[in-house]
Amino acid sequence: MGMTMSQKILAKHAGLEEVQAGQLILAKVDLVHGNDITTPVAIRELDKIHGEGVFDKEKVVFVMDHFVPNKDITSAKCTQICRNFAKEHGLKHYYDVGNMGIEHALIPEQGLITAGELSIGADSHTCTYGALGAFSTGVGSTDMAAAMATGELWFKVPTAIKVVLKGKLQKHVSGKDLILHLIGMIGVDGALYESIEFTGEGVASLSMDDRFAICNMAIEAGGKNGIFPVDEKTLEYIKAHSNKEYHIYEADEDAEYDRVIEIDLSSLKSTVAFPHLPENTHEIGSFEKISIDQAVIGSCTNGRLSDIKVAAEIARGRKIAENVRCIVIPATQKIYLEAMEKGYIKDLIEAGAVVSTPTCGPCLGGYMGILAPNERCISTTNRNFVGRMGDASSEIYLASPEVAMASAVLGYIASPSDLGL
Repeated sequence: MGMTMSQKILAKHAGLEEVQAGQLILAKVDLVHGNDITTPVAIRELDKIHGEGVFDKEKVVFVMDHFVPNKDITSAKCTQICRNFAKEHGLKHYYDVGNMGIEHALIPEQGLITAGELSIGADSHTCTYGALGAFSTGVGSTDMAAAMATGELWFKVPTAIKVVLKGKLQKHVSGKDLILHLIGMIGVDGALYESIEFTGEGVASLSMDDRFAICNMAIEAGGKNGIFPVDEKTLEYIKAHSNKEYHIYEADEDAEYDRVIEIDLSSLKSTVAFPHLPENTHEIGSFEKISIDQAVIGSCTNGRLSDIKVAAEIARGRKIAENVRCIVIPATQKIYLEAMEKGYIKDLIEAGAVVSTPTCGPCLGGYMGILAPNERCISTTNRNFVGRMGDASSEIYLASPEVAMASAVLGYIASPSDLGL
């Protein structure tokens, strides 16, 4: 029986010739990571079950990103626990103020994950790294503790959905629009505990940033992971960022899928997910004007350089609408610096936006953009649940950086075409 890409990676790491959907396996992991919220819990559990440190100082990664720089005493204590543990146990990859970034942008940027690897992280959006042809998935802090101690973890082999992509995206339509469109098609539980495997000739037209954004939101459809085949763009990215040995896995021709979905990229339009679920999607132009109070461009989904670039290009020579707060957050220090050098930060500030240091902040309602009662926010983040960014009566509309910035300029949800672009 043939295997999917994900199943082949799992089989390799379990030391098996083949695996089948539903099978329970014990697999070796190549990377274990956590953040300033999830890692303190994992450290506490690790101390209970295993007092001898971590299985590999190179393969356990701590990234302080959710409340960094620390917003209060509690967040400072959480970071202190991680910092002290990393120092005591000699972890090689600890990222804090000055060298940090949002974990799912920073880890690929630092070359810590590559094609064919198996990665787990105590954060649901760990599925981002499938853009590199890796099997990566989010776990709880207790599972993180077990993996930190042993370098292994139990997995149930997932079934899979095959998404065949055709054509090319139109101008000002991006990977974010594609994943929102897909979630709108299948629902937030449409891929529950399944791999979402993207394939087809349309893959070649997608940038790596598009693919990162798409895999990042696989979890919003309930997916165990999202994954792309390794092609020339993937290898170019890997070779530019990592010295690690990579392995390329391809799905067998007779691999079994629960279903096959075909999407013509050229037919996609700018898409917005209305409150209060990512599946509540609507194309721009299909609804009346919706005024906004805030726009957020950033997060582990859309805080990469290409996202900052397109936001700056739209903002250049324009002004953020009166009564709209526009918050832009580069995902890593490196992205922040490059955006400065290229003049993007200047364009954004001159337009009236505020630019933050890297942080998850507003995405989870932590800080740097909390919403008041009845306010509306257009955001490039990945979730729009009730109260996600602040007051329970506030509303979050998920969109691409192009739509978010055009909306910030006009004061209502719009696309760049509404600005004549």
